[in-house]
Amino acid sequence: MRIGLISDTHGLLRPQAMKQLAGTDHIIHAGDIGGPEVVEGLRRIAPTTAIRGNIDVAEWSKGYPDTELVVLGGRAFYVLHNLKEIRLDPAACRLDVVVSGHSHRPKIETKNGVLYVNPGSAGPRRFKLPIAVAILALSDRAILPRILEITP
Repeated sequence: MRIGLISDTHGLLRPQAMKQLAGTDHIIHAGDIGGPEVVEGLRRIAPTTAIRGNIDVAEWSKGYPDTELVVLGGRAFYVLHNLKEIRLDPAACRLDVVVSGHSHRPKIETKNGVLYVNPGSAGPRRFKLPIAVAILALSDRAILPRILEITP
């Protein structure tokens, strides 16, 4: 199973991001969506779970939660926008993956047996940070994360 991770689109769904996410079985958007057309576009690729980010304050965003727990391929994913606002202990809650955004910095790390992935920003470039998405390949034995940088 392949899971696509995207965040901080800020209303811009790049064709390059869509190309990288093509063929995934599910997509997770970790907030700062920027407009309903972004999630509509992602749903043309695969079923999509999306949460609200700090810029998602317009009426269209009211139906999106601030956090989400989703089970995919037998793994528990906890999604929130800003990792600094996490209010639970992922290891104690037996989560497999925590997906976040907000910083615009792609990052993969494991702490206490929990995989933390920030796919970075796929929207407008901020400073000199890369434009990126992430893919998680799930197998019976492993979760293999990869950051995919997008050249605009």
